[in-house]
Amino acid sequence: MKRLNITLPDDLEKELEALPNKSRFIALALREKLEREKRQKLDSLLIEGYQATKEEDKALNEDWQEATLKDWQQGH
Repeated sequence: MKRLNITLPDDLEKELEALPNKSRFIALALREKLEREKRQKLDSLLIEGYQATKEEDKALNEDWQEATLKDWQQGH
């Protein structure tokens, strides 16, 4: 455990006054915020990756579709 000395806007400090365990509340809020940011970053990376491979995936799908239809047509 580390003790931190932080500065907060007056309105936030006033809202914290009523809380019985300020440290626990702040720690939980920070964890939630950091996790949300990690998920957003991961989502952005996934979207970026999908967009980068979209054309390649489309071409592969067309190749497979052509091969599948050709084999199916020959079998009938």
